[in-house]
Amino acid sequence: MLTLGILGLGEGRSTMSAALNSPKWTLKTICDRNEDLCRHRAEEFNFHHYTTQYQDLLDDPEIDAVAIYTPDHMHAEHVAQALRAGKHVVCTKPFIDDLAKANELLELSRTSGKKLFVGQSSRFFEPMKRQRADFEAGLIGELITIEAYYHADHRWFLEKGWSLENAFKWLYGGLSHPVDFIRWYLPNIEEVMGYGMLSSNGAKGGLKHQDTMHFIFKSTDGRVARVSGCYTGPVQPVTRDSEMSCILRGTEGASQGDYMDLRYAITDRTGEECLITWEHKLKHYFRFEGKSHHAGEYQNYLEYFADSIEQDFTAYPDLKEGIGTIALLQAMDRSLSTGQPVKVQALLAEHGVVLD
Repeated sequence: MLTLGILGLGEGRSTMSAALNSPKWTLKTICDRNEDLCRHRAEEFNFHHYTTQYQDLLDDPEIDAVAIYTPDHMHAEHVAQALRAGKHVVCTKPFIDDLAKANELLELSRTSGKKLFVGQSSRFFEPMKRQRADFEAGLIGELITIEAYYHADHRWFLEKGWSLENAFKWLYGGLSHPVDFIRWYLPNIEEVMGYGMLSSNGAKGGLKHQDTMHFIFKSTDGRVARVSGCYTGPVQPVTRDSEMSCILRGTEGASQGDYMDLRYAITDRTGEECLITWEHKLKHYFRFEGKSHHAGEYQNYLEYFADSIEQDFTAYPDLKEGIGTIALLQAMDRSLSTGQPVKVQALLAEHGVVLD
């Protein structure tokens, strides 16, 4: 059994639940610079080993891995500190906010010999796990194209003060989920083109950047994909549509995995149509108020990461894949600002980052 420390107790709430309920992890210490939040989590989980100093986690020889859930702009430094301290690392998405920080982390990962895993939690949700397994089993044939979206009424999110800062962009905070689906199936995206706007709802709420975006991707083999995100308007009833979805269209079939709903549909290569739900797993995935936070997915990926450490295989998304996703997101960001297609490799080259 491995021992975990958690940094950042907002989203880290789900990781506390995951670790405390996992047979593969022992939670040793939790950390947040907000001591009131530390006390709140201690009472919520009846777990009272907390600190406000990140260095305490790094200095603890009993902690095998650190799970990082701090604001995006802090990820690179917190990851670097953990690797220097000889810890394995789980870092929430988006992995880093600036490609200029990539080479230092690549070198630290190489010299430390420690594993780094990017917590793209939506890959570990039941419908997406089934969709991937069916795809790998060849049930829809060869992939032709993929569509993914994340449409949600997140006006409540604007109550968080930092969401109104200039540093916050829904491009990274929201679209990183469906963009990861694209890269999961088409990892070699070479060019992106997109348009976006700040809706009247977003502007009224105080947002600084686009909350409504649509993108087209082209991969090196010529296949195309699309992603969209809308974040400050009403959504369809859940019986009609999900907030997030991944649609695969293949030569012999098609499939669709939904999120936050435990729902999956497939037309397989035999022509059979199937709709699957996992209502019996609701309590595993959603442990708090309604369908909030991601405790079940986090437990799934923490246990996958534990296996990778103990069995010495690479857990994906790894460091390089995480950097590749950030390169794509930054290419999308540049396309929004220039109104032009952007080559992903050009951004990597600007920073001297080589991922092959």
